[in-house]
Amino acid sequence: MKILKSVFTVSTLLLSYTAMAQTSPGKPLTITIDAKNTAQTIHNIGASGCWFSEGIGKYWPVAKREKMAELLFSKERDAQGNPKGIGLSAWRFNIGGGTAEQGDSSGIKDFRKRVECFLAPDGTYDWNKQAGYQWFLRKAKAYGVENLIAFSNTPPVQFNKNGRGFKTEKDYKANLKPEKYDAYADFLTEVVKHFDQEGLHFSYLSPVNEPQWDWSNKPGQASQEGSPWSNDDIYKVTKAVDASLEGKKLNTQILTTEAAMLTYLYEGKSQSSKQIQNFYTDTSANSFKKLKHVPNFIAGHSYFTDSNDSSIVSVRKKLADTTHKYGIEFWQSEYSMLGDGYKEGSKEKRSQIDCALFLAKIINQDITVGNAAAWQLWNSWEPGSAEFDTRYYLIALKPANTAYTDGDFTVTKNLWAMGNYSLFVRPGMKRVNVDRADNLSPEKITQDVMLAAFTGGKDKLVIVALNYTNEARTINPQFKNLKSVKKYHTYVTSAGANDNLRPSAEQKLTSAISLQPRSVTTIVFN
Repeated sequence: MKILKSVFTVSTLLLSYTAMAQTSPGKPLTITIDAKNTAQTIHNIGASGCWFSEGIGKYWPVAKREKMAELLFSKERDAQGNPKGIGLSAWRFNIGGGTAEQGDSSGIKDFRKRVECFLAPDGTYDWNKQAGYQWFLRKAKAYGVENLIAFSNTPPVQFNKNGRGFKTEKDYKANLKPEKYDAYADFLTEVVKHFDQEGLHFSYLSPVNEPQWDWSNKPGQASQEGSPWSNDDIYKVTKAVDASLEGKKLNTQILTTEAAMLTYLYEGKSQSSKQIQNFYTDTSANSFKKLKHVPNFIAGHSYFTDSNDSSIVSVRKKLADTTHKYGIEFWQSEYSMLGDGYKEGSKEKRSQIDCALFLAKIINQDITVGNAAAWQLWNSWEPGSAEFDTRYYLIALKPANTAYTDGDFTVTKNLWAMGNYSLFVRPGMKRVNVDRADNLSPEKITQDVMLAAFTGGKDKLVIVALNYTNEARTINPQFKNLKSVKKYHTYVTSAGANDNLRPSAEQKLTSAISLQPRSVTTIVFN
């Protein structure tokens, strides 16, 4: 009996120790940050107003849309130090193609995704069009959003072969009539010129969007405006826009190519693939290098490259290797959780914090592995649930009527998780490489603690720490060339009702920094 009692006691102790080991935070993760070990400069972090800004900005009560604008654009804090908004530094404005004027005959089934055009078929301009989109554009400017970006999904319908804002035949050829390239360029630059005169300067103009898709459908079944473009077509239209900007003495730069997936930027066999090699090789017939208004970067979308952790890492690593080889930067200019990667193998509905953490994960991977110098979300708002599968938006809309002239909205955790980056990682900051002592593989890091660090000059440092695990964790930062980093604040987003960039009091850097389970924490030093 004594022997049995001893065995029972030892077994009990072992089980207790194992349980403690599983639930304890464990030792801190030591990280080393050298302020001189920098990577890319961040240009902006932003979002788009498609598709629902037109109805909201035009019809919804002013108090509601003012609050929505504040949530996106404000950099202010309330009396308790809570951020009022997420301080976006870029706002994407869609230049419409005229499908709204066509009504049901446009062939686009959802009226909210039809867009007005400033240019009428008779050649006159009406700058009162797109009033709702313009309302939010002006709010972005008023809040001090640093980068306004104009993008087009289709040329004006009167310039297109089929007179529509989408393709009706699946041939992967541009819908724009061959003789209308200069006219399309002139239209785009007239829009830029007009808003310049209104004090609304577009830093960037994007003439093509997701050129790899065929954008074809039967009339009445199309989902939105769109057109395919081959690399030759893209070069032709970009050259025309460049010449038009130069002729009108406008200093807007051209954002291109807005590839539908990141892989199209560096590989593939279609007429619109391998775009880095095609546009940034000096000897290429389509080289952008001699075009004055095309900056030294290329833009792509992170859709459908998030199916699993291995794909997330490998795609972005190949992209970073290719952009480095050709001496250019990469911008991630559209993303939402269109694919099912955000479910991470689950067959259940994903909570809003699960979606928010996945969004934060993609931002982290695009910036730290893909070396994205800018990051932009596709949809700021859309009708849907605020509690589950919030995959497409920051703010969930609940329209009050079928005409969409009023409604309610609910903020999701996506907004605050994105704010962990956008509010604190400002244009001009440089990413700083983070060395971690745990030696985890890049794939394993995507299920652990993910880190991104940024410097804003002498002894100014921001770390965005994403704890993807179900346990509380701690990090122990060690610094080089950051002599006076001694104090910090944290801003936490988690499932907690009040954890929406919840601020901490100022703390001294005397011990490890705590990270809540399943949370995003921005640590602002000094």
